[in-house]
Amino acid sequence: MSFVCPECLMPGTLEITCKLELPPDSSWDEIALQIVECSHCSFRGAAVYTESRRGALDSEVWNHTGYRIDEEKLATLQTVMEQCPAPSNSRCQCSTHQLLGQRSPETGQWKRVKGFDQAASFPMRLMRTNR
Repeated sequence: MSFVCPECLMPGTLEITCKLELPPDSSWDEIALQIVECSHCSFRGAAVYTESRRGALDSEVWNHTGYRIDEEKLATLQTVMEQCPAPSNSRCQCSTHQLLGQRSPETGQWKRVKGFDQAASFPMRLMRTNR
């Protein structure tokens, strides 16, 4: 899947280069933490994809939001994500999943990674293809 880069605005240059599937929480059936990179301008950031299929049939809700993050923090996050032996297994019990998949004891909602500032967010806009 290709996206529009938030930095250079080139369509189809922003790609997901690293992904970690996290366990569902009290709001979302799917949670994925991602590293994204632009092949045109070398922009790097993080993204979170969430999806819920709760409710009426054929009613799914999803959000896909990117975040500008300090390069040092992003490199650390990617290193931690890459230590997981099974990144596409949301039920993995490794230390990476334990650390990044923490939940609030009060609400049961996923605790977002520190440094994901809403003010530094951008929409993950899919590259439209003509088929």
